Amino acid sequence: MLVFEFKTYGKALQVQAINEAIRTTQFIRNKAIRLWMDGLAKSWIELSRHCALLAKEFLWANKLNSMARQAAAERAWAAISRFYDNCKKKISGKKGFPQFQKDCRSVEYKSTGWKLADNRKSITFTDKNGIGRLKLKGTRDLHFYQINQIKRVRLVKRADGVYAQFCVDANRQENTQPTHQTVGLDVGLESFYTDSLGNKIENPRFYRTLVRKLKRSQRLVSRKVKGSSNRRSSRNTLGRVHLKISRQRKDHALILARCVITSNDVVVYEDLRIKNMAKNHCLAKSINDAGWYQFRIWLEYFGKVFKRITIAVNPSYTTQECSNCGVIVKKSLSTRTHVCQCGCKLDRDHNAGINILNLGLGTVGHTGTFAAPLTTTGGTPATQWLLDASNSLGEATSTLAGEILHQQVVS
Repeated sequence: MLVFEFKTYGKALQVQAINEAIRTTQFIRNKAIRLWMDGLAKSWIELSRHCALLAKEFLWANKLNSMARQAAAERAWAAISRFYDNCKKKISGKKGFPQFQKDCRSVEYKSTGWKLADNRKSITFTDKNGIGRLKLKGTRDLHFYQINQIKRVRLVKRADGVYAQFCVDANRQENTQPTHQTVGLDVGLESFYTDSLGNKIENPRFYRTLVRKLKRSQRLVSRKVKGSSNRRSSRNTLGRVHLKISRQRKDHALILARCVITSNDVVVYEDLRIKNMAKNHCLAKSINDAGWYQFRIWLEYFGKVFKRITIAVNPSYTTQECSNCGVIVKKSLSTRTHVCQCGCKLDRDHNAGINILNLGLGTVGHTGTFAAPLTTTGGTPATQWLLDASNSLGEATSTLAGEILHQQVVS
C-alpha cells in the first residue's frame, strides 16, 4: 500500500465544511468507544451497525458519507483491538486503554463520496457536507494508477493547510545490482551514527536549532486570551514551527536510510527501546530530537523495496566489548576512545559498529542452512553467503520494528 500526499486549495467555506466533517468523525469514533465501554458492542460489525443509527438520530451526522462514518468506527475498533492485543501479550506498563479523542484532525473516505478529475489535478467530494471541488498540488502523478486502485482518500488538517492522502493498492519493488558490502550502524548523540568502517554522520539537531523560535512562539500563545482570534493565530504559528521540525527530521531520516540501503547488501543496527531510553531526564530531549526510531522504520521499508537484508541485534555490551579480542572494557559516556590491553585503539562508536556487524552476521549464520566462512573486515565472503542464502530461500524480509532477535525471519 502506497500513500501519496497532495496539498489542497479551496475557499473558506470549503475549509469550514472540512472542519465539520472532521468533527463528525470525532463524534462517531467517541460514540463507538462509549458503546464498547458500556458493553453494547463486542465486534466491529456491531459498531458498524451503530453508525447507521447515529445517522438517523443526528441529521448533521447523516451529512457525512456512510463509508466515512464506517471508517470512523474502524478507528475506534483499531484502538480496542490494540488494547486487547497488548493484554494478550502481557506487555509491561499501561496497555493502552481506548480514550476519547479530543482533537481529531482527519476524515477518511473509502471508495465512495469522492470523485477524482480526469486530469488528476482536482478532487470533488460528493457527500452532503458541501466540501465540493478541491485543487490538488503535489509532485506525484496519479495517472500511473487506476481509480479502482485508490482504496481510501483521507483529508488531513495541519498547521499550514489541508492535505489529501491517497492510499493506493500497489507494491513498490526496485531491482538493483548487489554491492557486496556489509555495514553495522551504531547510533549516538554526538554523531547521528557511526558505521563499522569508521564513517560518521553528523547529528543535525533540528529541535535545538529552532528552540529559540519555538520558545518565542510559545510565549506569544500564553500571552493571548483564551478563545480569541489572536490566540488561534499564535497557535497556528507555533504549530508551523513544530511541523517544520518534524518534516526536517523525517526528510533527514528518509534520505539517509535510502543511501545506506542502496550502498550495502546487509545492514545491521541496534534493536533499541527508545521509549525506555527517553526516561533519562538528562538526555530525553536529545534522544527524541535524534529520531533514531524513524530512521529504523525507513531502513526496514527500503530494505523491503530494494530487497536488502536488515538485521536488528541486541545492543548490550556492544560499546564495552573489544572488537578485536572480545574482552569487556568498561567505560563511561565521557570516554570516547576504546583502548584495550590487546593493543586495539579505536573510537568507541567505531568499535561498537564493528561489534554490531559481527553480531548481525553471526545471527544470520545461525538462522540459515548453509555453511560458509564469515568475515567482518571487508565483508565480501559473508555478503556472498547471505546473498546465496536469500536467493535460495526467497525474498529476505526486514525485521519488524520492536521485535527481538528470535523473531527475525527470512521467508
